[in-house]
Amino acid sequence: MNLPARAIDFYFDFSSPYSYIASEWIEALAARHGRTVHWRAILLGATFQAAELKSPVSHPIKREYSLHDFERSARFAGVPLTVPEKFPIPTQNAARVFWWLHDQDPVRATAWARTCLRAYFTRGVDLSDRAALRGLAEEFGAGADAAEAVWNDPAWKQRLKVENEAAIAAGVFGAPYFVVDGEGFWGNDRRPQIERWLEKGPF
Repeated sequence: MNLPARAIDFYFDFSSPYSYIASEWIEALAARHGRTVHWRAILLGATFQAAELKSPVSHPIKREYSLHDFERSARFAGVPLTVPEKFPIPTQNAARVFWWLHDQDPVRATAWARTCLRAYFTRGVDLSDRAALRGLAEEFGAGADAAEAVWNDPAWKQRLKVENEAAIAAGVFGAPYFVVDGEGFWGNDRRPQIERWLEKGPF
């Protein structure tokens, strides 16, 4: 009896350019190998704190390289990307809405994630601005008032906290982070290794 193929866990942050790039290829890659993707919104700030790390753009020696590499990596992947004028940003409100939608319909939550990532990295929509996020929620069809009620609700604040803690407990320290058959892969540039694993198994 063949067991169903395990889903790929995809941890992402709405303010991560590499998460955005990865979000544009992970579903197609998984589908080619009969896998599904379990999207998990997290906050990089929480993982950085746990791992005693900082964003690469917060280091003067890394900042210019990183900003250049974001756009170069997107061009290499064939994905449109413009580093937003305000970057990075706090994204807890978008993430809380994600988990609210996820508990209703994971497919719709994935669509919300894509909508937010594309809005921020192609149109410069500031996801940390409440008015902008309300507008995006309305445009998406989730309802501006409903979305704002969610991100202000202590229950959804706690849910995101729990998801961050679970990610850290699973060894996640950055984004994008993928778990394939229990094996962790960190970074958009791990795509070839993930594909090789899915094609031929562990190496």
